[in-house]
Amino acid sequence: MTASSPETDLGRTRRARRIGRVLTETHPDAHCELDHSNALELAVATILSAQCTDKKVNEVTPKLFARYRSAADYAGADRAELEELIRPTGFFRNKTSSLINLGQALCERYDGQVPGKLVDLVTLPGIGRKTANVILGNAFDVPGITVDTHFQRLVQRWKLTTETDPVKIEHAVGALYPKRDWTMLSHRIIFHGRRVCHARKPACGACTLAKLCPSYGTGPTEPVAAAKLLKGPRARDLAAAVGLDPELVPQQAVAAEAP
Repeated sequence: MTASSPETDLGRTRRARRIGRVLTETHPDAHCELDHSNALELAVATILSAQCTDKKVNEVTPKLFARYRSAADYAGADRAELEELIRPTGFFRNKTSSLINLGQALCERYDGQVPGKLVDLVTLPGIGRKTANVILGNAFDVPGITVDTHFQRLVQRWKLTTETDPVKIEHAVGALYPKRDWTMLSHRIIFHGRRVCHARKPACGACTLAKLCPSYGTGPTEPVAAAKLLKGPRARDLAAAVGLDPELVPQQAVAAEAP
């Protein structure tokens, strides 16, 4: 692919599939990072995750889920009590309203159960298309693409799409991959965005996708500098995957919370 010979649609699809295969090898631990045991818990956790880290949400939800076990519990929640429980996640007043309204809508329209269809989910308070796809993919095993900030940044860096609207990105990227792969692809791209391909300083010199990425060089390409940018419990494995000395990754990076 050069400036004089733009990538064909077929070429882009083939490169996208190769990216997908490399991501599968790079992030074998990829999964939904919001702790949950059912669709309602996942819906609640995803609402709480807005403008908040998954780690912080996971610190709050054990006590929350023990107190509110059903849609009816949220529908009838004491606002002050619920606000206090979710305060650490930020924007707690708006989120409290969303959770109470969600509980009421589920009780009134779906017998207290979270529906398993996109067309129904997006009508619920606090649930947009991104959240709906998270719920479908992880609670109902219905393939879905989750276009969060990491996903959007990476597919644009990889030049898989020029779209900027999340729904258009979802459709454009979805067309490049088999539908059965959508949910896990989303997890792997988000993992890569949190651990390797950061917004301001991507670890280009320590990235398994270097040869497939048209934006290679956006971040440091020198191995020592790049290795220091890797994050998460498998950061040293990620360094080793590209032939770097795992010891180049500082201990604090291994212990660091993936943003």
